[in-house]
Amino acid sequence: MKKLFKYILLTFLGLIFLVFLGGAVFMNISPQFGGKATGDRLAAMQHSPLYQDGKFRNPVETNMDLGFSGYLKVIAKTFNKDKNQQPDWSIPVQKIDPHRFTAKTDSLTKITWFGHSAFLIEIDGKRLLLDPMLGNAPSPISFLGTQRFSKTLPIAIADLPAIDAVLISHDHYDHLDYGSIQELKAKTGHFYVPLGIGAHLEAWGVPAAKITELEWWQETEFQGLKLVSTPARHFSGRGLTDRMKTLWTSWVIQGKQDKIFFSGDSGYFPGFKQIGDKYGPFAITLMECGQYNELWSNIHMMPEQTVQAHLDLKGKVLMPIHWGAFTLAMHSWTEPIERLQAKANALQVPITTPQIGETITLNQDLPTSSWWHKQP
Repeated sequence: MKKLFKYILLTFLGLIFLVFLGGAVFMNISPQFGGKATGDRLAAMQHSPLYQDGKFRNPVETNMDLGFSGYLKVIAKTFNKDKNQQPDWSIPVQKIDPHRFTAKTDSLTKITWFGHSAFLIEIDGKRLLLDPMLGNAPSPISFLGTQRFSKTLPIAIADLPAIDAVLISHDHYDHLDYGSIQELKAKTGHFYVPLGIGAHLEAWGVPAAKITELEWWQETEFQGLKLVSTPARHFSGRGLTDRMKTLWTSWVIQGKQDKIFFSGDSGYFPGFKQIGDKYGPFAITLMECGQYNELWSNIHMMPEQTVQAHLDLKGKVLMPIHWGAFTLAMHSWTEPIERLQAKANALQVPITTPQIGETITLNQDLPTSSWWHKQP
């Protein structure tokens, strides 16, 4: 009996070792995990006041430890999850005709949502992509994890026109996608990213000359546009050992007439008012309102906080984002927009709710349909 027990124990330990060894090998040879900053990129990080003891820090104290009771709550909720975490119907997606990009661009600012936090912004004749995660799953392994709600994208990446610049908020899989960058790198003029993320792009074949890394409050000019990396309260990481090794950011995009704020991912914090005081007012704020929970409200706003952040930013119109594409939290898939809508109505904050793929034009009538309601 002792020999049998010893054999079983050794077999079990051996299997655990093989799993960890396989995981380590996979993470080291799989390109989707990205690269590590070295040379000038690492030096720029080390000289940043935001970087301490090998990690970037949030602008305010941000505890991300769920604690033992918190993990128990997550496990309990996982086994008793909301049945409405994803739609049981085919949500509407407006298809984009590639031929519309062959027409001469006008001076109007146009914004097209691809779901979650991915956008095409056309401003002052330039085309920008924001957090273009256009893959099927926000995961290093495409067949694992949550799958995209919509069966199709508004337009295939191959049918997109030349992109003047891509802006990335941080390196989580639902914002920075290896497959999407592979398809975009040849047709993109430049990439603007927070400190450290340039190493990922270079590892994926993007030339260093096409990458600009910025830290908070740093401004740059791009073909007549002002781009500003502004603070956010979040974190970063693509593997098991690189949490907070790259910076995360929000973005200010300032054109000749319109100013846009893009939140990336963030918990609520006083920085929104600082950004609003320095760069506001904004014609529109693109603000995260999904994938939240009270357990991690420090790094993802609750919908009511999203509305307050918009007011802090001195925004004119609020567009809720970071929902409508993936299940990454335990709430129902429609709860974010319903809670935000109720708070916005109470505070008389104008919001716009376009369908995925629907192009909105600033300073004109903006879509407000409740498209997330299943039609009978």
